[in-house]
This record gives sequence, C-alpha cells and structure tokens, in this order.
Amino acid sequence: MDVAADVARRFLVTRQMLAPARSVEGGSDGVLEVFRRLGSIQFDPLSVAGRNHDLVLHARVAGYDPAWCDALYQRRELFEAYNKGLSLVLTSEFPWFRANLGVSSRRILAEHADVAEQVLERVRAEGPLSALDFERRRGSAVDWFGAPTNVVRAVLEAYAATGVLGLARRDGNRRSYDLIERLLPPGIVARKIPLREQIRHKLLSRYRAHGLLGIGGADIFGGIGVAKPDPERPEHPGRTALREELVEQGELVPVSVEGVRGRRFVLREEVELLNAPPEPPPSVAFLPPFDPLVWDRGLLGSLFGFDYVWELFVPPAIRRWGWYVLPILFRDRLVGRIEPRIDRVRGSVRVLNLWWEDSFDPRRVEGFVDAMQAALRAYLLFTTASRLEWVPHLGMERRLLRTRP
Repeated sequence: MDVAADVARRFLVTRQMLAPARSVEGGSDGVLEVFRRLGSIQFDPLSVAGRNHDLVLHARVAGYDPAWCDALYQRRELFEAYNKGLSLVLTSEFPWFRANLGVSSRRILAEHADVAEQVLERVRAEGPLSALDFERRRGSAVDWFGAPTNVVRAVLEAYAATGVLGLARRDGNRRSYDLIERLLPPGIVARKIPLREQIRHKLLSRYRAHGLLGIGGADIFGGIGVAKPDPERPEHPGRTALREELVEQGELVPVSVEGVRGRRFVLREEVELLNAPPEPPPSVAFLPPFDPLVWDRGLLGSLFGFDYVWELFVPPAIRRWGWYVLPILFRDRLVGRIEPRIDRVRGSVRVLNLWWEDSFDPRRVEGFVDAMQAALRAYLLFTTASRLEWVPHLGMERRLLRTRP
C-alpha cells in the first residue's frame, strides 16, 4: 500500500485513540480498553508532570484518575513486565512475557549466585520484601542499566525481569517483590509458551502499540533479541525472520508512506482504517516522553516535521527546551511543547515554558484556543491542582489560554 502523509497522520492519531483526545469513557473499563488497544504502556516513576503511564491514559481516557489504574494493578489485572522498558501489561498476557532475552539479568544472577539464593529463600519464607529489608552489603554495587546500585536490589530486579519474582506493591519508589506464583492466578502462571512464540508476541506487541513502525530502532525493539539468527541462540530465529513470518501470515501489512524512508507495517485489522481515516476534530493532548505515538523519533521528524528529544540526560546548559517537556498534539499535528510542574504543596501546576513550532501561531488557528483551554482544565483535574501558574515571560499565553472551571 502507498499512503499519503496526511492520511498516515490521521490514521495514527485515530488508532492511538487521540482523535479526539480524552474520548474513551472513564473508569476502569476505559483504562482496560486502552490496554487492549495498545497492549502495553511504559511505566516510569518520575512524577514531575505525572507518571508516564498515567499521562498516556490521561491523554485518552475522559476524566482519568490515576486511582483507576492503581486499582487494576492492586487487583492483579495488570502486572509489570519488560517490554520496551518496564511496562504495564494485561495479566492475561503474562505467559507471553515470561522470558527475558536481555543478558544483564542472567549475568547479575550468575555473578552473585550466593546473594541470589539467599534473597530468593527469604522471599519464599517471609513474603513480599524490598531491597531495604536486606542488609546492605558493604561495597557491593553493580552496574545495572548504567547506574550503580546495591547488589540485592539488582538481584531482585533481575529475578523480576526473568519472571521468577513480581512486584507485589509499590510505596513511592520502594518496590516489594514476591514469588510470581503468589501474585498471579495459578492457570496463568502454569501456562507455558514456547520461547519462539513469546518473542513473536513481543515483536507484534511493538507494532500493536504504535501502529506504523518500520524495522529499526534499538530502543523500540530492545529486549526481543538480535535481528539476524544467532548460532549461540538456535531457539531464536531473529527479529527479521519473525517479522517476515508475520507478514506472510497476513498479521502485518507492509506500507510505503509518502516522505518516510523504508517500509512501515500496520496490523491486518487496521488496514480498513488506514484506507479512510477520519478528519480529527479540534482537540489537544499532552504526550509524555514514552507515549507510543512518540516512540519513533525519526518518524516524528519525517511525517510530523517535529524534532523531539527527551532532554533528561542533556546537560542543562545545552538543552534546547527542558528536561521534562510534553509534546502538544492538535488534531493530527504536533504544534508545540509544554513544560508543566506539579507543586503538590501549593496545590498548583506551574507552566515553566511553552514553545510553539515555527509554522504555528496559536492565535490564528481555528479551534485551537478552545481545545488548549479544555486540555489545560483536564490536566488540572488530573493533577488535582486548583490553579495554573504561569512564569512571567509567558504573559501572552497566560492571557490567551486563561482557563475557567
């Protein structure tokens, strides 16, 4: 299929449940509806503007309350798995997320076998434990995803990554782990899926979450093994072979998008929508750094003309924007970025900065001001803040986007 750029944009925002924003009926059922569409949502504990998974859901679910997702997590209808980073996934899909192909987890458990054995024995005997429940082993630190950490914490996380332990609860950033068989229904834990099928399912889940991915991107397809067959891993045929299998079976359909290099792939059941996507109504959504729509930064540039870099790890002196900035989606275009901060002590949201794309003037685009005001009101409700505060240099925006209850 050959697809025009404007059609591809309309298709993406529609299948991402963002046309319009916050259109999914609220409550736990609405949250589950988003999970069924996207498959998994990345989790990140940073909460300067809201946690990533909450922001993903807020952009799609009307009146979203983080308590809805937390309740599903506590009832074990959602669980944490490694799928393009730590993610929340429907518990029913646990058998397909049991395996982890990353070498870090297995290396940690092998290099610290004595600690690993002791940790597992204590969890088995005492129930949910966090790293703080163990004595810190003096001088015992390992390199875990680029950051030094206590070896007990690394062992606990490695066990979670390999499906031996699971997250029993979170208290802020403190995570308590328990045996996976004590956390999930016996039938789900007992179900064994061949490794090849697990990898195939994870690969398909990335296309399912985004909607129009290509073949590349280590950060997009990480954790699914290498692209080509590896003689040392004969049970893994490689991502390329699995993707071609999905194409041959008709589950993925290759497409060529105007102005975008390389093949893209859509789900079989979404081809009809791609043929005739609707015109998005005027609505605004704020997208977090790990929203599936912004996974593919190259596609954002070629299809949306939008340059997005998450500048958390960029030195402050050379940042172009800010370290936790949310892209602004209006209709089917990314028109700017906003940097909000939640001040829970003051009960306010402070807008530190707001940048518009060079070709976009918010005062001259029909429907934008009303849509942006609605998005700001919804965001205040989401954060439980009572007011919006603007820094002095945003005087024009403050007057233009003045929010009313």
